[in-house]
Amino acid sequence: MSASYPPVTEHLADVDAKREEGRRKMDWALQHMPILQHLRESFTAEQPLAGQTIAMAMHVEAKTANLVELLADGGAEVAITGCNPLSTHDDVSAALDAHENITSYAVRGVDDEDYYAAIDSVIAHDPTITVDDGMDMIKVVHEEYPELIDSIIGGCEETTTGVHRLRAMDADGELEYPVFAVNDTPMKRLFDNVHGTGESSLATIAMTTNLSFAGKDVVVGGYGYCGKGVAKKASGQNANVIVTEVEPRRALEAHMEGYDVMPMDEAAKQGDVFITTTGNRDVITKEHFEVMKDGALLANAGHFDVEINKEDLSALAVKEFEARDGVRAYELADGRKLNVLAEGRLVNLAAPIALGHPVEVMDQSFGIQAVGVRELVENGDEYEAGVHDVPDDLDREVAEIKLAAEGVEHDTLSEDQREYLESWQHGT
Repeated sequence: MSASYPPVTEHLADVDAKREEGRRKMDWALQHMPILQHLRESFTAEQPLAGQTIAMAMHVEAKTANLVELLADGGAEVAITGCNPLSTHDDVSAALDAHENITSYAVRGVDDEDYYAAIDSVIAHDPTITVDDGMDMIKVVHEEYPELIDSIIGGCEETTTGVHRLRAMDADGELEYPVFAVNDTPMKRLFDNVHGTGESSLATIAMTTNLSFAGKDVVVGGYGYCGKGVAKKASGQNANVIVTEVEPRRALEAHMEGYDVMPMDEAAKQGDVFITTTGNRDVITKEHFEVMKDGALLANAGHFDVEINKEDLSALAVKEFEARDGVRAYELADGRKLNVLAEGRLVNLAAPIALGHPVEVMDQSFGIQAVGVRELVENGDEYEAGVHDVPDDLDREVAEIKLAAEGVEHDTLSEDQREYLESWQHGT
C-alpha cells in the first residue's frame, strides 16, 4: 500500500526551527512524566515492541509525543496522525518525524479530506497494533482496509467517545480484533477525565476569553466523569454550577453534590457559560440559542464538534465574526451575540492557545497506553476480538510507579486479610 498524504515536514517551512521548538516542549513535559520516564528505561533496555508497527491517531502535542517516542524506543515503527484537525502542534509533529522509527503525518488545521488522507497514509505502514483517540483509525481500517485485520494483534482506545463507538461496533459484531478500553480503567478515568478535563477546559476558556468564572452561572452538559470534573473545578472558581443530564442516577448524583439540576431548556435561559461533555450530538440547539443571554459563551469538552449545533446557530444569525482569536460571535436578529469557542471542537485542545490536559494526568493515561500495547505484544493471543478492560494488574503497575515517584507509601494486605476477602466462608 502506498501513502498519498506526505509527512508533516513537507507541509512546513523552516523545519529545523520547528523541530527545535517541538523538542523543547517535549523535554519540558517529560520532566513531569515520571511514569513514562520509568517505562522508557525498561522499554529501551528490553525492546518489548521489536518488530511491531503501531498506527496512531492522537492529539499530537508534547505529552502525546513522549508516549510516541516511548513506543518507538521500545522497538516499534510508529506512524501517527492527528485525531482532531485543530489539536496538532506542528512543531511537535515535526520533532517526532525526526526520530528514525517515527513518521508523523499530523498537520494542524487540515480539512476533512486531508484528515482522512493522513489516516490512510498511516495505515499504509501496515500496522500490527492501533492506538486511537476517538476510534477513527479503527473505523477506517475495518471499512477500507479489511485485508489488514488478520495481521493486527489488537489496539488501545484512549477516550470516552471512542470507547462508546467501539462498544457499539462490538455489539453489532463488527469489531474484528481486540481493543483495550483505556478510557475505562481507573488510572485514566478517575484522573484524566475528572481533573484533566475539568482543569484544562476551564483554563483554556479563561485564557481564550480573559473572563472570570466567579459569580457566573456555568451550565455543564452531562455529568459523567468529564462533567463531574468540569462542575467541580467551576465550583472551585466560585461559579454557580447548573448540570443538565439525561441519565436519572447521574442527575440525582449531581443534585446530591449540591448542584442545580434542570433540563437544558431551562438552563439555557440562565447560563453565562455552557460547557458540553456528553459525547452526544445536539446538546445545545435552536430552541436553546433563542432564549440565551446576550454574550453567552459556548464551549465543548466532548470529543467531536456535534454537541453545539452550529448549523442551527448560523441559521439564526444575521452576522458572524471573529470576536477574539478562537471566539466566533453569532449576532442574532435582536442584537444578542452568542460566542462559540474553538469552532465547537474540543476546547482544551482546539483553541488557539490550548495546551490540553495537565502533564501529570496525561502521564498516567499514556502509561496505561504503553503497558496496554506491551500486553498486546506479549499476550495478544489470549484476547478475542472485541472490547476488553485493561487488566487490573497493569493499572496497578502504573499506579505503583506514580506513587513511588511521588514518594508516597501505602498499606498492603496481610495474608490473613487477603484470605478473608477472598473467602465466602467467614460469617458473623
